[in-house]
Amino acid sequence: MSDNDGKKTLGLRGGARSGNVKQSFSHGRTKNVVVETKRKRVVVPKPGAAGGRGPGVGPGSAGGKRPAGITDAEMERRLKALHAAKAREAEETAARAAEEKAREEERNRKRAENEAKAKEAAIAEERARQKADDEKRKVEEAAAAAKRAAAPAAPTPARGGDDAPNRNVNKPKEATPRRDDRGNDRNARNTRGRDDNRRSGKLTLNQALGGGGNRHKSMAAMKRKQERARQKAMGGQQAREKVVRDVQLPEAITVAELANRMTEKVGDVIKALMANDIMVTQNQSIDADTAELIIEEFGHKITRVSDADVEDVIQQVTDDAADLKSRPPVITIMGHVDHGKTSLLDAIRDAKVTAGEAGGITQHIGAYQVTTDNGSVLSFLDTPGHAAFTSMRSRGAQVTDIVVLVVAADDAVMPQTVEAINHAKAANVPMIVAINKIDRPAANPTKVRTDLLQHEVVVEQMSGDVQDVEVSAITGQGLDQLLEAIALQAEILELKANPDRNAEGAVIEAKLDVGRGPVATVLVQNGTLKLGDIFVVGEQYGKVRALINDKGERIKEAGPSVPCEVLGLNGTPEAGDVLNVVETDAQAREIAEYRANLAKEKRAAAGAATTLEQLMQKAKEDEDVSELPVLVKADVQGSSEAIVQALEKVGNGEVRVRVLHAGVGAITESDVSLAEASGCPVIGFNVRANASARNSANQKGVEVRYYSVIYDLVDDIKAAASGLLSNEIRENFIGYATIKDVFKVTGVGKVAGCLVTEGVARRSAGVRLLRDNVVIHEGTLKTLKRFKDEVSEVQSGQECGMAFENYDDIRANDVIEIFEREEITRTLD
Repeated sequence: MSDNDGKKTLGLRGGARSGNVKQSFSHGRTKNVVVETKRKRVVVPKPGAAGGRGPGVGPGSAGGKRPAGITDAEMERRLKALHAAKAREAEETAARAAEEKAREEERNRKRAENEAKAKEAAIAEERARQKADDEKRKVEEAAAAAKRAAAPAAPTPARGGDDAPNRNVNKPKEATPRRDDRGNDRNARNTRGRDDNRRSGKLTLNQALGGGGNRHKSMAAMKRKQERARQKAMGGQQAREKVVRDVQLPEAITVAELANRMTEKVGDVIKALMANDIMVTQNQSIDADTAELIIEEFGHKITRVSDADVEDVIQQVTDDAADLKSRPPVITIMGHVDHGKTSLLDAIRDAKVTAGEAGGITQHIGAYQVTTDNGSVLSFLDTPGHAAFTSMRSRGAQVTDIVVLVVAADDAVMPQTVEAINHAKAANVPMIVAINKIDRPAANPTKVRTDLLQHEVVVEQMSGDVQDVEVSAITGQGLDQLLEAIALQAEILELKANPDRNAEGAVIEAKLDVGRGPVATVLVQNGTLKLGDIFVVGEQYGKVRALINDKGERIKEAGPSVPCEVLGLNGTPEAGDVLNVVETDAQAREIAEYRANLAKEKRAAAGAATTLEQLMQKAKEDEDVSELPVLVKADVQGSSEAIVQALEKVGNGEVRVRVLHAGVGAITESDVSLAEASGCPVIGFNVRANASARNSANQKGVEVRYYSVIYDLVDDIKAAASGLLSNEIRENFIGYATIKDVFKVTGVGKVAGCLVTEGVARRSAGVRLLRDNVVIHEGTLKTLKRFKDEVSEVQSGQECGMAFENYDDIRANDVIEIFEREEITRTLD
């Protein structure tokens, strides 16, 4: 069949069709793209091929059907090709399987050869090692034999002749190995065993390939093995009895801590919780009710505890009377400022403490021990007498046994003297009155005794029961009598304590030392404080790292009534906090954290207003009050408290001082940053700013002021707060004038013709218009004329013309009041 017989053939009807497509983009951009579309291939049958089966259909057609346009010969040829392809595919599959099998056999063979070679190498290495060990052992035995042969024999009595010594000479013996019944060398086996034990820590090739070798076992594994062997020898392993424990359960507890208190595995506890549909990890907390279910499930007993129970470890021990021993009395020196308290103590101590105090004023509580001539030991507390240190004197009275009230004979009873009397009475402490400065010419001890009667202090000379001694710190007069009075009072009190127990004491003072960290001055009240003791004091805790007495010497322990400095705290405690020794560091940390959280909650509750009305009232009050913010850093805690209390009293209903932050220690860069953000100065009391803080203050323009006397600090803050007060406006009346007649002047308005009846009328002054003694206008003068001339003032008895600024309602017989305003600067008292 040719191509020219007019018949149609297979092919594509038509070519590819092309067209343009317009694409649009952002910002109004377009683009024309040429797109070609190709048509599908279409099989066009020949004429007559579509109708039924032709006469040449071969037997290979399935079902008597074949594709259109295919002859019998073509169909037969295609079937043969199909069978041949299937046969080739089967042959190739068989060949591949045979090849894969051969490769697998080759790999197994090579693996077996490698294992055999490795085993042979390990055996050869082991044999070489054994051979080397045998040779080494033989050399060692030969050396030992030679050494024994060279050693001189013990002298023995000769028998028979001159050649006796030669017979006693030890001949070297040939080293013969000891063999057991089977002929094995026992020495070699023992040596090899020892060497194996010595080398057992190394991993050899034989051990790596499973050839044996001992591994080092842990001590726990050895104990378990021994326990199993012992139980096996006793007749089999017995079931361990479950230990039922009392589990202390707080309000919330972590899963890990719960498992630890039950001594159960954490995984078992988590499984038990998961069985109750509670998905938690070991670090998550669960409530007490859930934990109670788990504890009951594990068969333990429950003891519910609260957060406050952490302080139960601080045992309130009731001491047995047989354990109590006498202790030195604690004497507190109290009195008004400059009445000679520290000077009197100096005379007793024979020291010069006053010379070291700024301005001769005691700023801190000093704690000292004094030994008298008769051997008695007295512990003295010297409290400041200034009014700002009221809280410090209060703490001094709470830890003391006897109060010595110092009153100057030439000054009598003063305000702080009365405060000291009240503190002593509140603490229920016996008092001894020391009338000081008796050597001065103006001394009047009788007046002192009389003034004390007004405050219910009746001395012995006034038929009372309070001892009084006339002393002089300068000349030493009456010091012996004062010490005798103190000893007598201490003997009456029968002061005793138990030194053989955990220490308990009170913090007299606390400060932050740059080189030593937080330091607390502690007066031990009971027990003995030793080096290494773990303690909790207020919201802080620590371990006694060093103890320093009042002389600056390091001591190993401090008994009852002994004041000492304690080092090793994690923070600065509050003066007046109680120190308690506990057993473990965990207990101390837990108690301190509980107290810190409790104090934080109290501060938050105190600072929060409870109702909306209170909030609005507080906001309204704050709008009307000007504040002077300050930041205070002091050397010790007591001074910081005293300064804050003194500054809080500065001010009135218009101005007040607000202490943003008060702390102890040097002024740091963070203090300067806080002061810059708040726009306030930094007040340093006996402290200085470090280098970085000074540079930061200079850059940021923050004022840093240093003080060493509390008088100067309070006075400067008062002066600064006074600057916030608004000036007082005071009116001074300078004259009166009566209106005689009223005229109308063109361009001016109504003008009052006046007669100045009193004082003077000035153009610059303020005026009020009075009608029937009622003020109806207040303003300024627009004009003041004398005849036709404008004048600045008119004297009494003269007539003048006056016109008010922006006011025309003036009548005859009205009175004009003339006054001047004066601004007066106010100060805080």
